[in-house]
Amino acid sequence: MYPPFSHLISNPLRRSRAVALACIFAGLILPAVAEPETAEKHTIEAGFRVYTAGHSFHFWVAPILADLAEKAGLKQHENAGVSYRGASSVQKIWDMPPGEKARDALKTGKIDVLTLAPIWMPDEGIEKFARLGLEHNPELRITVQEMWLPNDTYNPVYPLEVKKYVDHNATNLGELRAHNERYRRDIEKQVQDLNQRLGKKVLYVVPVGEASIALREKIIEGKAPGLKVQWRLFMDSWGHPTTPLRILAAYCHFAVIYQRSPVGLPMPDELVRNNEYANEKLNRLLQELAWEAVANDPFTGVAPNVIPEKS
Repeated sequence: MYPPFSHLISNPLRRSRAVALACIFAGLILPAVAEPETAEKHTIEAGFRVYTAGHSFHFWVAPILADLAEKAGLKQHENAGVSYRGASSVQKIWDMPPGEKARDALKTGKIDVLTLAPIWMPDEGIEKFARLGLEHNPELRITVQEMWLPNDTYNPVYPLEVKKYVDHNATNLGELRAHNERYRRDIEKQVQDLNQRLGKKVLYVVPVGEASIALREKIIEGKAPGLKVQWRLFMDSWGHPTTPLRILAAYCHFAVIYQRSPVGLPMPDELVRNNEYANEKLNRLLQELAWEAVANDPFTGVAPNVIPEKS
C-alpha cells in the first residue's frame, strides 16, 4: 500500500519525485493541448501578399486587384501596401526618404509579389527593388507594367510632356501600335537582361499597353458596349485613365500574378459603382482582351500555347 501523499511531500527528494509522477499521470489522463493552427500559406492557389509601387497610371490597381482576388476565391490575397509618387520612375520611388514603405515592406520578407510601373527605360530602380526583395524573400516575384503610351506616342524624354494636347479620337492606331512595339521591346530587354543577371526568372511583364490598343480598336469598330469614342478611356491628353481602362489594367495584372484567366469573374466593384460603365458585356470584353494580351505575351509567365478563352 502506498504511503499517504502528505508523507511523500514532507521529504524534499520524495517531493520532487511526487511532482514528477503527478506530471506523468496528468499527461496520461488529460487531453493533449492542441498545437496552434498554422496560418494558411500564401500561394498562387490561396492568394499572394501584393505590394504596389508606382505613379498615377498604376497605384490605383491595388484595391481593384484585391476585389478581383476576393471574387476569384483567393482568400489569402492581401493588399500589403501602396507607395505612390506622381509622374515618377521606379528609381524615384526608390529614392524616396528613408523609411519609404516599399523598401520596409520588402525587408520583412513577407511580400510575395511587388508590382512596379516604370515610365521610360532603362530604369535602375527596378533592379534595386529586385535585389533588395530577393535578399529577404528568394521566392519574390516582380511585375513590370507596360503602360499605355502617354500622349499616344513614344517619346522617351524628361521632363514629361504632360501639357501637350492630343486628340485621342484622332489617333492612328496603326502608328500607335508601332510606337507601343518600340516601348515594349525596351521593357522586355531590361526584364530579360535583369532576369539573367539575377540567375532566375523574377520579373514579368504586364502588357497593359497592348490590351489598351486592342480595346481602342474595339471602340472604333463599335464593339465596346458603352464606349463610343476613344476619349472615354482618358481624363486628359496625357492619358490618366477612366474606369474602363483601370479595370482593363487590373485584369491584366490579375492574369499575370495568378497565371489564370479573369474571364468569367463577377463585375468588379468599381465598375458596379460607375453606372455609366456597369455593363456585363463590357466587363466580359475587358476580361477577354486582358487575357488575350497576357496569354500571347512570352514575358508574362503564362504557359505557352495557352488558348485565350472566348465568349
